[in-house]
Amino acid sequence: MEGAATRTVITSTSSSTDNFSTSTLACDRHFFRTASGLLVFAEIVFGLLVWMLIAGTEYFRVSAFGWVMFVAILYWVLTVIFLIIYLTMAYNRIPQVPWTTVGLFFNSSATVMYVVAAAVDAASISHAVKGRHNYNCWVASTFFAFLVTLCYAGSTYLSFKFWRSRDEEQ
Repeated sequence: MEGAATRTVITSTSSSTDNFSTSTLACDRHFFRTASGLLVFAEIVFGLLVWMLIAGTEYFRVSAFGWVMFVAILYWVLTVIFLIIYLTMAYNRIPQVPWTTVGLFFNSSATVMYVVAAAVDAASISHAVKGRHNYNCWVASTFFAFLVTLCYAGSTYLSFKFWRSRDEEQ
């Protein structure tokens, strides 16, 4: 065995968990049981119906529907973002943002913009032939636009109450 070569094998193990954060996302499971949660859910569902009913037609022939689509899609996307913020309780992680004021201004602006959009939607129905696909979809979108307006008005009221109570505490 005098000429036998010996080999030394060095093995090492590494853990891939060193690079990952162990923080977990919080989830507010009771949000949809509150009045605000129900209103946000209704805003998302009815808002989706508004722009889907218009998008499924030849809305480009009536330029006013471009405004309705803009308002409906903009506030639908922003409401979904706010829903994610509420569900993950991200507002607790970003205390620098005055969330009560942001919510009040968002809901107030959505109410005003949707009142205008619903009125434009209702006024633009006359451009369609009664009983046709475009007419039926535009009438339905007008109905849901007014429902979304009521939902945002309710959210504005609740946001105002919460903003007012927070303001009196300080």
